[in-house]
Amino acid sequence: MTWEDLDAHLDKVPGTVSAYVGRLGAPPTWTRHADATHYAASTMKVAVLVALHRAAEDGRLDLDAPVPVRNSFDSALPGAPRFTNARSYDNDDAVWARVGGEAPLRWLAERMIVRSSNLATNICIGQVGLPSVAEAWTLAGARHSVTGRGIEDFAARDAGIDNLVTAADLAALLGGLALGAHQPGPLASPAGCASMLDVLFAQEHREDLAAGLPEGTRIAHKNGWVRGIRHGAGVVFPDDAPPYAVVVCTTTDLADGGPSGEEAEDDACRLIAHVSAQVWAARHDLAG
Repeated sequence: MTWEDLDAHLDKVPGTVSAYVGRLGAPPTWTRHADATHYAASTMKVAVLVALHRAAEDGRLDLDAPVPVRNSFDSALPGAPRFTNARSYDNDDAVWARVGGEAPLRWLAERMIVRSSNLATNICIGQVGLPSVAEAWTLAGARHSVTGRGIEDFAARDAGIDNLVTAADLAALLGGLALGAHQPGPLASPAGCASMLDVLFAQEHREDLAAGLPEGTRIAHKNGWVRGIRHGAGVVFPDDAPPYAVVVCTTTDLADGGPSGEEAEDDACRLIAHVSAQVWAARHDLAG
């Protein structure tokens, strides 16, 4: 396989397929529409995770402190009524089981990633604030990605306030965490970055990028999906080659697995897994 072959294969896919592949801290080996914006779906939760850990490191939040688990949130649209999440549109009954009680913020942040809980995400955003999430993107070097609202904030969405990502920005964010775990960087302390990587390693949704890798391969990743959207973003840690970032964002009719509450594998999952497998096969030859 050559990168030209992979581009030719993806040219046949309806819609927009963006990709970024490269060693950490080096120019990319291969990109495809890497600066095209896509609806973020749940990939924006990584920026929320970074914002939480940064707030903990500067003393604004205590990740081990319990916070209320309530299904009611301020809209990002000034003057709009508060909004709620639909349990049927979520992936984690464990968080919903605590509604009306409390839970440690660290636990909610983990459920936000490993089970992609929307309810946990909105609680975390309520604790840290959207400006802090925007700062996380900026510090990562992101140029086009925006987290403008919480999940299911339909009043804000209808007013044009949205969540957008690019393949290049997701690679910068995930790659920054991987590099930051070994040397001081802008996102968090090495210990903080390592802690966030551990959460991303524990990701339970493994039907796209991870499905293209040999069993047992370590990948710190986050995916996101709604109908028409499927993204996978991660850093792969081979035993026999340096780590590399791989991101595939798709806005295509192939992503028909359903809304975020469903976990069905679809053709978009298989497409991302195919790209991941091709990159794995070329892991020794990546630039950098």
